[in-house]
Amino acid sequence: MQQLLERAQSFRHHVSADSDKYRRLAEGQAPQALFITCSDSRVVPAHITGAGPGDLFELRTAGSIVPPYDHSPACSEAATISYAVEVLGVRDIVVCGHSHCGALDALVSGTDLAGLPGLGRWLDLARPALGLGRPGVGSSSETAYDPALTRQVRRHVAAQLTTLATYPSVRPGVERGEVRLHGWFYRIDTGEVDILNWSAGEG
Repeated sequence: MQQLLERAQSFRHHVSADSDKYRRLAEGQAPQALFITCSDSRVVPAHITGAGPGDLFELRTAGSIVPPYDHSPACSEAATISYAVEVLGVRDIVVCGHSHCGALDALVSGTDLAGLPGLGRWLDLARPALGLGRPGVGSSSETAYDPALTRQVRRHVAAQLTTLATYPSVRPGVERGEVRLHGWFYRIDTGEVDILNWSAGEG
């Protein structure tokens, strides 16, 4: 933590060295895309895409889950998506799943999440699209690359895109061809990014 603090406190020197760029950023933002991905610390959108400050509007959730629009009266995910599309005018939205995903592995392996009820309820949102029943007791294989898990993650990404396409702030733009939805799969151990085939109406 001390290293993070020291780097944060010295960051102002980078800003002063490129002050014009940061002054422009302070005037407003016009990100190229909304990037929805997992909260996993190993998945860093700016590193994967080479993006700089102001390029990506990010939404990070456990397991890259996009909840149903009416998931709760106050939903930070829905608020973020709405702001990106309706206020910032973002026209490209990426949902990026990844290998070695602990959240998806817990679902697929049937890990008992009774001790983590908040996480369990959140991950339950992904069960139907993956054809998974109620959890049992299993073990995690997160540290190994698992092709079977990769197939499930890809399926999961497609399901999140399908859900995203139902959002009131997204659906009209998709139907008019003004908002484009993209599915990506990022492999942590190799850095590979695969573009997934998906079209509106799939699910």
